[in-house]
Amino acid sequence: MEAGKIELRLHNTMTQQKEVLIPINPGKIGMYVCGITAYDFSHIGHARAAVAFDVLYRYLRHLGYEVTYVRNFTDVDDKVIKRAKECGENPLDVSNRYCDEYLVDMAALQCLLPTHQPRVSDHMEHIIKMIEKIVEKDCGYVVDGDVFFSVDKSPNYGRLSGQLLDHTRAGERVAVDPRKRNPADFALWKGAKSGEPSWESPWGPGRPGWHIECSAMSDHYLSPRFDIHGGGIDLKFPHHENEIAQTCAACENSGVSFWLHNGHVTNKEVKMAKALNNFFTIRDVTAEYHPLALRHFLMTAHYRSPLNYSKSQLESSSDSLYYIYQTLQDLVEALFPYQEALKNDNGKAEQTSEAKDMINKVRSEFEAKISDDLNASPILTGAFQDAMKYINVSITKLKKMQVKQRMSLLVSLLEVEKTVREILDLLGLLSTLSYAEFLKEMKEKALAKAKMGEEEILQKIEERRIARKNKEFERGDEIRNTLALAGISLMDVPGKDTQWRPCLPQSQSDSTQVVDTTTP
Repeated sequence: MEAGKIELRLHNTMTQQKEVLIPINPGKIGMYVCGITAYDFSHIGHARAAVAFDVLYRYLRHLGYEVTYVRNFTDVDDKVIKRAKECGENPLDVSNRYCDEYLVDMAALQCLLPTHQPRVSDHMEHIIKMIEKIVEKDCGYVVDGDVFFSVDKSPNYGRLSGQLLDHTRAGERVAVDPRKRNPADFALWKGAKSGEPSWESPWGPGRPGWHIECSAMSDHYLSPRFDIHGGGIDLKFPHHENEIAQTCAACENSGVSFWLHNGHVTNKEVKMAKALNNFFTIRDVTAEYHPLALRHFLMTAHYRSPLNYSKSQLESSSDSLYYIYQTLQDLVEALFPYQEALKNDNGKAEQTSEAKDMINKVRSEFEAKISDDLNASPILTGAFQDAMKYINVSITKLKKMQVKQRMSLLVSLLEVEKTVREILDLLGLLSTLSYAEFLKEMKEKALAKAKMGEEEILQKIEERRIARKNKEFERGDEIRNTLALAGISLMDVPGKDTQWRPCLPQSQSDSTQVVDTTTP
């Protein structure tokens, strides 16, 4: 698709309104997203940010833009050092391990690799040079080997977050350093402490403060001025506010066109955070649910809204994905007998008008919603679900149709399947596995949650068959209901053996719902 052909509107945190994306350089997009601090396994709050910006990345590329996507790793930080001391390891060994684990999680969630994934420890030269510029312009000052940024030299400080400088206090969580000229001043460089990693600098050995890393790396990989800067809503202040201040101080032609922030994942309406010990790691969740079910769940609310963690919603996402892939697998099986006929048709048969209308409706609805501030949450409903129903209804018609009509319907089904795959791919929900292999993985997750093996389920199916044969219908219903409580549904198919599939557990007591409070 030609870049810019479709108008993409994004909510800009800086202006608090939706604006049309107009790239600084036509046809190209520079996007920087704040990544993780690598000291532990990542939780699903981190996953939400990754998925939200992965959808944006995918859609921008679909629109024809050449995207340079940068997502950093903070591998030098107080938290990393603390964890290293607890483990008796080198801090960089700890951070390297958790960077690698994060990439495993991202692959499972089918997040595309960014163009660049810089680490702080590899960019000390760029960080030090930026700090030098800030000090040279009298926006930073040196005290005993530490370097602080002077917020008083930043006339627009607080513009992104709405924080007034008079009300800003750096010491809300820790005591204010008396050496600071203003309590809101923040560290650009921290002098070395015994037992901590350090690098040589003009101010003595030390390591960078948290905020300067993103300014230096975004400048290095994109330039001081670029299109999109993203991250979680908790980074708006002080992290992103401080980024703006120090980048403006160091670089004259600096600026970000769009600031985008995703909402928190909450647990019982409280922000999920490691400090509160109320979090679930990505590994915790994907041990029970398919990674793409987690990805689906993370898109069930608009990306700027809070999203409450809920097992019932994860079950619902699993069920929705299973339905989609089972429908597609049913289509593959239904089309199989007609492969030779389709090959010999050589494109003579045309789609039905119903199929053409269906495809146009699915695509137009998708583009309208996702182009309106990445409104992905309801995309797997509406026209998309109508397409699923169309496939199911059409499959039942195939054998009853005359050859000419059948060929037209076969071609139509292939085109509808192609459209469905395109939408799933743009959302990152198209598995690299075959439909059958994906369904098998989902069944394995269901078996693990039910604490049953497939042989045990097949045995229950046989017991039920015998009970029904003996007219012991109550016993048959009891077996079906017992399996349903465990999330296993039995399906009686005429002329075939009883089949089983995962379902929403009937005992599901977690009724917490995701509430989408954002009007996209």
